[in-house]
Amino acid sequence: MEGWDPNTKSTLTQIPLLTTKAGPRDGTAWTQRLKEEYRALIAYTQMNKSNDNDWFRISAANPEGTRWTGKCWYVHNLLKYEFDLQFDIPVTYPATAPELELPELDGKTRKMYRGGKICLTVHFKPLWAKNCPRFGIAHALCLGLAPWLAAEIPILVDSGMIKHKDDATTSNES
Repeated sequence: MEGWDPNTKSTLTQIPLLTTKAGPRDGTAWTQRLKEEYRALIAYTQMNKSNDNDWFRISAANPEGTRWTGKCWYVHNLLKYEFDLQFDIPVTYPATAPELELPELDGKTRKMYRGGKICLTVHFKPLWAKNCPRFGIAHALCLGLAPWLAAEIPILVDSGMIKHKDDATTSNES
């Protein structure tokens, strides 16, 4: 955590670390891992709400907990920009981090792969590998998606690549 800002350090220390090294093919161990994932997500969500920093909602989209969907948002110039969020848990999880997808931003930035998968290779994936299996979904959101949104959304808005929903509605009504 050397070189990180105090807020990031504080946030990260409040997200529970996971202990079960199991992926979707590991039966009951995967069930235990999912319980730990939920505990960490609940703690992270509660912390965000208590700090008035609520910025995402996700849930498992299937009973196995291998597909996740939801919404994430970023406030820029006092306007809220909201995006669909989805990802699959890789079969090699937790050794491999999930690839977070924002499909509606596909093709709008170079820091994204085909299908709307955000680029996390340079900064986040080495951190994930170093902390396997202690990191989970909540950590991917905190250390992967949140900084990506903070870096990319202002640029996309300022360049006109994305518009606020109210601006889009106003221009359609004209």
